[in-house]
Amino acid sequence: MSHILSIQQLGKTYASGFEALKNVDLDIRRGEIFALLGPNGAGKTTLISIVCGIVNASAGRVLADGHDIAREFRAAREKIGLVPQELLTDAFESVWATVSFSRGLFGKPRDDAHIEKVLRELSLWDKRHEKIMALSGGMKRRVMIAKALSHEPKILFLDEPTAGVDVELRRDMWAMVRRLRDDGVTIILTTHYIEEAEEMADRIGVIHKGELILVEEKAALMAKLGRKQLTLHLQQPLNEVPQGLNGYTLELADDGHALVYTFDTQTEQTGIGALLRRLNELGVDFKSLQSSESSLEDIFVNLVRSRS
Repeated sequence: MSHILSIQQLGKTYASGFEALKNVDLDIRRGEIFALLGPNGAGKTTLISIVCGIVNASAGRVLADGHDIAREFRAAREKIGLVPQELLTDAFESVWATVSFSRGLFGKPRDDAHIEKVLRELSLWDKRHEKIMALSGGMKRRVMIAKALSHEPKILFLDEPTAGVDVELRRDMWAMVRRLRDDGVTIILTTHYIEEAEEMADRIGVIHKGELILVEEKAALMAKLGRKQLTLHLQQPLNEVPQGLNGYTLELADDGHALVYTFDTQTEQTGIGALLRRLNELGVDFKSLQSSESSLEDIFVNLVRSRS
């Protein structure tokens, strides 16, 4: 699969000496949904701002669909749409006027049919003549997305796109993201709703303190770093894990009323059968058992903590 965005040795150091990005290398595949995760201040927005031409890099190179964002900035930016965190719109303009104007900023000829299509997909068609200031926060977010799509970009950045929006709008937005991906648009998103990244993304990147510490296929990441747990709810509480179970990764929970066994998701032989037999031999009885598996949020938190 070809790369539509190539980031090479990208760095950003501010006049204060703060190093916001440190030699970031990242290739984004054409037509994928890529989730960039990281705590506040990790460098996500700085990275996006450099690619979109808002912030100048201190070092490195970025190619957008083969165009250098510094030397061929007009051609590069024509390929990119951005939905920023902030709701930046002209409050006194109508929805139709502000979206049409955004298309013109990229040198695109007037195309009323395309603008209508975008507004209909975002449920904005009935509000096309309303002033931005009269819209709700969720509708303003939809207008920001419409502006980003007005010039038919091949790469779309969504920087915290669902922050502060209701559940219905969030679902509508992710349905729209899937349609865009099906139409060949490459999506790069940042989000603090990690369950969204787990559901939507093809690949996951984690950035921390300006460094890209991990890029992995979502399924491979879940298999590699995920954990499974079996919780046995005991008939009688224990004060400590019996000595005869030293070969298992076990810990007590619920004031000794539960025994938790953790095992690797990559291992075909879980050892559960042997553990249950050993418990029976030791006279440890349980009344029920429950299995659980690590979420992407668990993996993300553990990764960041290990680097802090």
